[in-house]
Amino acid sequence: MILFKTDEEISKIKKACSILAEVKTILYDFIRPGVSLKEIDSVAFKEINKRGAKPAFLGQYGFPATCCISVNEELIHGIPSDYIVKDGDIVKIDCGAIYEGYYSDSAFTKGVGNISEEDKALIACAKDAFYAGFNAIKVGKRIGDISFAIGKLIKERGFFTPDEFTGHGIGKSLHEDPYVYNDGEKNTGPLIRNNMVICIEPMILQKTKQIKIKDDGWTVISASGKNTAHYEQTVLIKDNKAYILSGDNI
Repeated sequence: MILFKTDEEISKIKKACSILAEVKTILYDFIRPGVSLKEIDSVAFKEINKRGAKPAFLGQYGFPATCCISVNEELIHGIPSDYIVKDGDIVKIDCGAIYEGYYSDSAFTKGVGNISEEDKALIACAKDAFYAGFNAIKVGKRIGDISFAIGKLIKERGFFTPDEFTGHGIGKSLHEDPYVYNDGEKNTGPLIRNNMVICIEPMILQKTKQIKIKDDGWTVISASGKNTAHYEQTVLIKDNKAYILSGDNI
């Protein structure tokens, strides 16, 4: 069931998102050669708590950290480790904050130092696919129109997206209806209506849409072994317009 948000609920989600936007900027600037994934996660934990919020992912479904941090062929749900970031890595950070019981969720991919043109195209595809979906949001249209726009751009760029993972609604829970797939057909799925809050999150693979899960039971990697990218924002639909709540400067 899709839960449409009251103005009071939207206000709290906006606050959770503004906190997350600040933390994302700090994390983006902190990621560089020589820092460990655990150090990045520690910064996220400290900065979220400092702003009067709680980490959304810590303990969620049993996840053991503040951020999902996935490097290179890892796509999503990476558990922060002692791995030291090096030049040429592409690092995906997926993070959320809870403010007065309401959630935010956002992800970005950062290329560290000198990365290949192929990896630059991969990262650009994730962000551009998000905006393709975002720009397809029209009240009275359907969620499938968002999915179609995302999938169309990914295919045009020659990349792939997994079937198993999607965007989602968000509010009092991290994951709510509706599911927002990264590929789909026009004029399918629930109607897009005012006072919906959704997360659009393209996940980009090379060579094939197939994925594998590591032995830790969490980390999703590309079956091809090639690098991946991920981009996500929390989006409000209000007064017949769509708004990015979780900071669009990264």
